[in-house]
Amino acid sequence: MITPTEQRNPRTLAIDAVGTTEILGMVNAEDARVAGAVNAVLPELARAVDAAVEAVRNGGRVHYFGAGTSGRLAVLDAAELLPTFHAPADLVVAHHAGGMEALLRAVENVEDSETGGAADAAEVTDRDVVIGLAASGSTPYVAGALRAARAAGAVTALVTSNPDAPLAPLADIVIAADTGPEVIAGSTRLKAGTAQKMILNAFSTTLMIKLGRTWSNLMVDMVATNNKLRGRMLRILAEATGATPEASAEALTAAEGELKPALVHLLTGTPIPAAREALAAADGRVAVALGTLTATA
Repeated sequence: MITPTEQRNPRTLAIDAVGTTEILGMVNAEDARVAGAVNAVLPELARAVDAAVEAVRNGGRVHYFGAGTSGRLAVLDAAELLPTFHAPADLVVAHHAGGMEALLRAVENVEDSETGGAADAAEVTDRDVVIGLAASGSTPYVAGALRAARAAGAVTALVTSNPDAPLAPLADIVIAADTGPEVIAGSTRLKAGTAQKMILNAFSTTLMIKLGRTWSNLMVDMVATNNKLRGRMLRILAEATGATPEASAEALTAAEGELKPALVHLLTGTPIPAAREALAAADGRVAVALGTLTATA
């Protein structure tokens, strides 16, 4: 049976016979369908987020497994969590079939290796959540990883664009965004890849929010790895507290570059050491720390 992503799209049959603007219009019209497909699977995505929150709070980790475009998107999502949310490097781990070499160029047969997926999942424990990404829902590498993860007792999830994914029985949670036939038949770097990117964005961002790594809609647990990010931290402090740029810079320096204690200090007047203690007692959640300090003031 041909999977939806491999089928020919009746809306783009003449894509090679029209002008540049018309081609772009066809691609854009198909892309516009992706958000609706992702919206339809939000209940399943919420289950995956809640499972991941519970796992992390109990000392577990989140693992992504994918091959090709799916694996590259997984690596990108995991890599961006450190500078954006100051997430520990091993909190969300991306496993890409073929390793680093396959990030830049296709490596023959790696996505067809169930044993490769199982080997990469050897570090998974029963405290973890494992998310397999496979547009077709049948990638052997992902199958091997999901089987190994299930055997280890981990919660398993599958992100796919095939509502009838063969790998669905290996997943406790199936997130099947039905993006339909691609603009170019089988080119899952298009709509299916866009859906996976949206799902991973939403999953990891919501996970970080639930773990207290934001305050309101501000990034308050980021790492200033360059001048641009340090400038952003100062703007966040000024916007969140109304403090002057000078006062914000002084607080950030006193907090040794950590935004959260500087924020709590500016909002409550609490000395930096006490702000750190309140944050530690609140598991890093700024809103909880502020509530505790306000109640005891």
